[in-house]
Amino acid sequence: MDSNVLNLQERKCKACSPDTPPLEGEELRQYHNRLEEGWDLSGEHHLERVFKFKNFRQALDFTVKVGEMSEEEGHHPDIVLKWGEVKVIIYTHAIEALSESDFIWAAKADGLYAESRD
Repeated sequence: MDSNVLNLQERKCKACSPDTPPLEGEELRQYHNRLEEGWDLSGEHHLERVFKFKNFRQALDFTVKVGEMSEEEGHHPDIVLKWGEVKVIIYTHAIEALSESDFIWAAKADGLYAESRD
């Protein structure tokens, strides 16, 4: 895994307020490039990824781990659980856009996914 992504995984999500400036343009793309493949950048609004699993149980277990991590970080995604997959959408609700915390959260989710496949 890329050391830049590991750096994001080691950081903590920060609470944002409505005056937190959103990430935009080149800075936003630089953060996106630090993530594992599979993360779609939807406009400059949110990140989205579908994590694939062999069955419902693995997808459910991952969903629980992501939920626990989200509570620890104080940063919460939209999660859709289906048979064999988990879709997450993450953005900073306070600003209706992306902040650094969204990329920290995404990198941590990637780490959980890597652990679940070992």
